[in-house]
Amino acid sequence: MNERFAQYRDKGVQYWNRFSSRQKILFFSTLFIIIIVIVVITMQLSKTEYEVAFQDLDSTDSAAVMTYLDSSGISYQLSTDGKSISVPSTEAARIKVDVGSQGIVQGGSIGYKVFDENSSMIGTTDNEFNVKYNNALNGEVEQLMRRMQGIKDAKVLINLPKETVFASQADQEKASASVVLSFNPGFRPSQENIDGYFNLVKTAVPNLPIENITIANNEVELKPTSMGGQAGVSSQVEENFTMQKKFEEEVKKNVKQFLSTLTGPDKVDVLVFSKLNFDKESRKEDLVSPVDNENMKGIEISSQIISNSFSGQGNTSGGVAGTGSQDVAGYPSGTDTGTSSSEESSETRNYEVNHITKDIIASPYTVKDLTINVAVEPPSGQTTLDQPTKDAIQNILVNIVRASLADSGIDYTDADLSKKVSVYSQQFGSNAAAAAAGKLANWMIWAIGAGALVIGAGAGYLFYRSRRKKAEEEEEDVPLQVPTEFPSINMDSITNESQVRKQLESLAKKKPDEFVNLLRTWLADEQR
Repeated sequence: MNERFAQYRDKGVQYWNRFSSRQKILFFSTLFIIIIVIVVITMQLSKTEYEVAFQDLDSTDSAAVMTYLDSSGISYQLSTDGKSISVPSTEAARIKVDVGSQGIVQGGSIGYKVFDENSSMIGTTDNEFNVKYNNALNGEVEQLMRRMQGIKDAKVLINLPKETVFASQADQEKASASVVLSFNPGFRPSQENIDGYFNLVKTAVPNLPIENITIANNEVELKPTSMGGQAGVSSQVEENFTMQKKFEEEVKKNVKQFLSTLTGPDKVDVLVFSKLNFDKESRKEDLVSPVDNENMKGIEISSQIISNSFSGQGNTSGGVAGTGSQDVAGYPSGTDTGTSSSEESSETRNYEVNHITKDIIASPYTVKDLTINVAVEPPSGQTTLDQPTKDAIQNILVNIVRASLADSGIDYTDADLSKKVSVYSQQFGSNAAAAAAGKLANWMIWAIGAGALVIGAGAGYLFYRSRRKKAEEEEEDVPLQVPTEFPSINMDSITNESQVRKQLESLAKKKPDEFVNLLRTWLADEQR
């Protein structure tokens, strides 16, 4: 075994010695880098990633969340300002649900749970209970306000009056509330949001009128619509204007669509002006009306007739008239002689009439006034519309206006309705046609320019192609160049240097091309 191990070791040493020093250094460097990469990847994969689960916490909520995480054995990271807590990302969702279900994060406010947590076996005094109840009510309202749209933080202070048994419900003191809100960055509450804030506080606190509520932010005091909030007025005006324009567009579309079937498409133009009543009326009517309208009588439900008659003989005895002891002097005394009779009758009838009670809520958006103006292009070959067609269109428009003003509360005559519509003839596009006759349209100019550019580019390409083809043909027809025969100068026969110079100068003047070629040949021979 040892011998085999020694053989393997010797082979390994021999194999290792085959490498040069540079290869050995490169091997160890590569192995070292691989080890470092493996260690770094392992550390990154085993590293716990944290995710922000709670932010914008106050000190009370931060302490409560940290206590819960410590008791549950969950690691966490607290930000430098103490307002944010990060937890492992793999458990962030579960931790949020657990903390939210237990009501740990309350925005620094306490709710009605304070009575469950701090209940005492002995009990509390009235003053202690009132303080706890007031704080709990403030906390509950704060938590409700934070759930409203756009609110980042809220601080509520509610003053509850002391109840007394010596005052009636109407004479009791009213509660009051002061609220300070902080909105999310970039959020500006609308009047509907502001009214919602006031209604939430009003309904959460008993015996609290809306005029005793004060809500403010860092800039201004907020006002509800009932106390002069301008956002509600502006939004209502904008809504009314939009509704009016929508009604006018609908009438315009219907009139134009119907008249186009008579005159043809694109031959009708309609202009509509209207005035709508946006008042919402609510009233109660108690009416009494007879059942029989002709006789103005109701239904007879009961009748009673009583009739009495009496007759008798008077007393014949009596004294002298006007002389008795009980008689008045100068006044004739009555006589009881003769027969007397009397009758008495009474009749009672009870009638029932109609008692009608009506709670009427009149919807807004009724049409108070409507005007329709129509321009119609006459048929081809005519300058104006014929009278029957014009009258027909006039009647159609009058019927539309009459139907629209049915609920206006005003009785319009046919003459009044005729004044609210107008029909006139108009040649459409005549000026445009005259202008087009003297001037081309823009799209035609662009089209002509593009066509000219394409044609020019095509002509240039054909010219270039034909020229190139011609050059190629000329190159093919050019005969092979005959080697130039240079004039020979016998250097051996010339002994005078001046004669050589003269011959070269004459050759350069008479045949410069041949002179240049001769020089090139000499230079080439020398280089060889």
